[in-house]
Amino acid sequence: MRSPRPSLPVLFGIVVLVAIALARSGEIRERALDGIARGMPAREADLARGFVLGADEGIDARTEEDFRRSGLAHLLAVSGQNVTLLALLAMPLLAAFGIPLRERLFWVLGLIAAYVSLAGAGPSIQRAAVMGAAGLGATLAGRRRSRLFALVAALLVTLAVDPAIAGEIGWQLSFAAVAGIFVLATPIREAISSRPGASGWRRALAEGSAVTVAATLATAPLVAFHFGTFSTTTLVANLLAMPAVAPAMWLGMASAAAAQVPGFPVEVLNVPNAFLLAYIAEVAAWCGRPDWAELPVSLDGAELAASYLAIAAVGAFVLSSRPRGTRWMVLAAIALPGWGLLAPFVVRGSEDPAGSPPGLRVSVLDVGQGDAILLQPAAAPGILVDGGPPGSGLAAELGEAGVERLAAAVITHDQADHAGGIEELLGHFPLERLVYARLGRQRLDLALRSGATPVRAAAGMEVRSGALRLEVLWPPRELLSSPVSGADPNQSSLVILARWHGFSMLLTGDAEAESVPLRPAPVDVLKVAHHGSDDAGLAALLARADPEFAVIPVGEDNPYGHPTAATLRTLARHGVPYLRTDRDGEVRIDVRRNSFAVTAQG
Repeated sequence: MRSPRPSLPVLFGIVVLVAIALARSGEIRERALDGIARGMPAREADLARGFVLGADEGIDARTEEDFRRSGLAHLLAVSGQNVTLLALLAMPLLAAFGIPLRERLFWVLGLIAAYVSLAGAGPSIQRAAVMGAAGLGATLAGRRRSRLFALVAALLVTLAVDPAIAGEIGWQLSFAAVAGIFVLATPIREAISSRPGASGWRRALAEGSAVTVAATLATAPLVAFHFGTFSTTTLVANLLAMPAVAPAMWLGMASAAAAQVPGFPVEVLNVPNAFLLAYIAEVAAWCGRPDWAELPVSLDGAELAASYLAIAAVGAFVLSSRPRGTRWMVLAAIALPGWGLLAPFVVRGSEDPAGSPPGLRVSVLDVGQGDAILLQPAAAPGILVDGGPPGSGLAAELGEAGVERLAAAVITHDQADHAGGIEELLGHFPLERLVYARLGRQRLDLALRSGATPVRAAAGMEVRSGALRLEVLWPPRELLSSPVSGADPNQSSLVILARWHGFSMLLTGDAEAESVPLRPAPVDVLKVAHHGSDDAGLAALLARADPEFAVIPVGEDNPYGHPTAATLRTLARHGVPYLRTDRDGEVRIDVRRNSFAVTAQG
């Protein structure tokens, strides 16, 4: 007997719910952000906002690093997992009101749309909604073929909305995780729960473990390929955190909803949730802080493909007790999407390294007397470190470099020759995050109005885009808490170590080594501080960092005499070749897996 179609009042209710959420998402989100953390300690409050609403900017650098190194970083952003948990929570509640299955599905889809607006409605949130809806379809589908159909539907929908999304690492990881869950979770669960006594809570534990193992297996090769690291503790960390993750998500979502009701005591939900979040944070610390928790790795395209073939072989082995036709169907389901995702990388990996496109391009732009350094990793949005003075034509420079949007713009310190160009971009160029150490109220307000997320940086923080990692070395957080009045802004300039696989570049802003104590490991390229001004600490820095090349961003015929003769002599004594933008124009560094090349574009 066919299920009845949803009634007109039900559909009308869903439309009204979504319309209100979309129209007032800003107000609703603010109440949710406040309510979800009320009554919690500061760390747990920031984690709650990140877990449920994707607002992770308040999470301190140490905790964020623990989550990254332990393989739990996916919990700090809204993902398909959040959406699937929301749906699984809503389904039995709706069933308790006697709502038929098909009408429940419509209500859940309405809730997903409302949640998307509540979480900010950004591209990553929309992707999470599609993947979460696919996860719901897979969970409710009884047949493996139906699950595969849900996966293909999610793939086609996301590609139809934005065909270029296939090149984004976040999408690849989401798709790989969902594909792994669809294909491997059920046989792994059945293998675990087939043991004697596997029922009740044991079966629930087997279900959660199977999903965790499947998603971890499916995403590990991509993480290693893109980020050049492998977390040795990720499986243990996810299994230990698993019992607390779903309850923490559900309590957080319930608190966000309850916060919309004036006077509701959300603390009754938040207090137990704080204990769950504290436990998850401790798991991240246990599994993320040992030196051996993260290992450097380097996978080329062929090795990445081989990793997925190995996973396919594992899947086939797990299903070896099933009918032959099913085994081959599952093997194809794992291998074919993997090859589809990885084909561009396999081709790139097989090319002659000398003729292959760079995996990272660093452009030290010629913007006159100022700094503007663009870092463009392959298959991920670029990051801009400083923007030169106002009126330097930065937007045109970005356009010529093929940049359509930026994952982040970094202002090393609040002076016009570094911040002016970025200020002109705000509101006129797609920019996800504005990273700074100290920033004037006017520029900060402009960033907020433009839609960019302000992120205050200090030593220990890391900014990522694809395989590119920008680690903040200076200033320490304590320095930023000291009074600003009378302080030299150069002493609180951000100093950043940019890393892409085996390549590293030290970006010093205007922080001369004589004033800023740094002990960096050897690097490939040094950006000379403060346009090559006199620096009594430069010789010691060169001895420690031992760069193969140096770049000096400086304006032609500047009135300060930069770069000074003393700085150039110090570079010469240490045998460090250099280029300078006033004479050589833009300096371009093309980085491949095992080499880099520096060219002057002037």
